Amino acid sequence: MRWRVNNETRQRLLADRAERATGFYHRFKGLMGRRSLAVGEGMHILPCNSIHTFFMRIPIDVAFLDAQGVIVKQLSALPPWRATSVYFQSRSVLELPAGVLEASGTQEGDRLSFEPVSQSSALEPPA
Repeated sequence: MRWRVNNETRQRLLADRAERATGFYHRFKGLMGRRSLAVGEGMHILPCNSIHTFFMRIPIDVAFLDAQGVIVKQLSALPPWRATSVYFQSRSVLELPAGVLEASGTQEGDRLSFEPVSQSSALEPPA
């Protein structure tokens, strides 16, 4: 299943094809090995309060979210081969293509929402 991620505070779409990683293997693997992450794609990892970009090939934007979906820490264009601090308030992490957070005006304290995207609507062209 894919997820639509909106910044409710700024009324901006952050992703319309985000994956959700909840199992151990999927959370551990995350975006490792991908050659690209297109605008509109993302990875929501939960539970999660720190990440690494080991074995990744691309920089990513990262938003650490509390249990209510509020950004408690964000990192822009985190390069490959890095590890973040542990953010104890964080319950999940949203990984996006580098530049999305800045382009959308997203800031710490903003609230994000996640809405499942049905397979049929994911195949339909945007209106």
